[in-house]
Amino acid sequence: MKVSIITIVYNNAPCIESCIQSVLSQTYPNIEHVIIDGGSTDGTQAIIENYRSQVGYFISEKDKGLYNALNKGIKAATGDVIGILHSDDLFYETNTISKIVDAFKTSAADLVYANGMYVERNNIRHVKRVYKSKPFQKRYLNFGWIPLHTAIYVKKEIFQDCGLYDESYAIASDYDISIRWFQNPAIQKYFLNDWVVKMRLGGKSTTLKLQKKKSLEDLKIIKKYHLLGKVTLAYKILRKVKQYSLPKIKKY
Repeated sequence: MKVSIITIVYNNAPCIESCIQSVLSQTYPNIEHVIIDGGSTDGTQAIIENYRSQVGYFISEKDKGLYNALNKGIKAATGDVIGILHSDDLFYETNTISKIVDAFKTSAADLVYANGMYVERNNIRHVKRVYKSKPFQKRYLNFGWIPLHTAIYVKKEIFQDCGLYDESYAIASDYDISIRWFQNPAIQKYFLNDWVVKMRLGGKSTTLKLQKKKSLEDLKIIKKYHLLGKVTLAYKILRKVKQYSLPKIKKY
């Protein structure tokens, strides 16, 4: 089973090398790293070029935004399974992809999802937010539940059958496509109760400045999929309070 890891990046020279090294350090042998650069001008391209022979696919050109770049990566990917690792992010451990592949094989699922965490940008040992999941029940969607997007891995045919990211959203298309998958009873889902990703705080949708815009897009998506409107949005926001509180109570 071949796994394609898609990384999109724009002007992130401080983090892109650790992201690439995290992929290269995986013990699973059949990984294709697809890197889509938006035409960086800060030295990001030069760093990627240093690993050119070890990267499965790399292109650098201006794109139309985050989800346009992700869609480019999906179209370029040749793996059986596709996952996302943003340029700020790292795999939780070196055998993460091996665990995900084993989950696909033992469960015969179309989609495998797991747990993830957010860490301090300049100290990845300091966990700031934990994003735990659980076995899926459709009613959870009404209460703002959705797995962390970078902890979701899907077979490539899911994109072919259900469509790509909706580029009309600037910041919440990952929520849109996740609900599309989880509402679809034809997609067999499996929960891997393990940590798979460390995400540095400070990404596109984690800054306070963009939270209002994200909530407006989230509400539009919630209505689109006939969930509980502002009730679902309120639950979704409240979940973050617990996610930020847990690392203060328990060490991760």
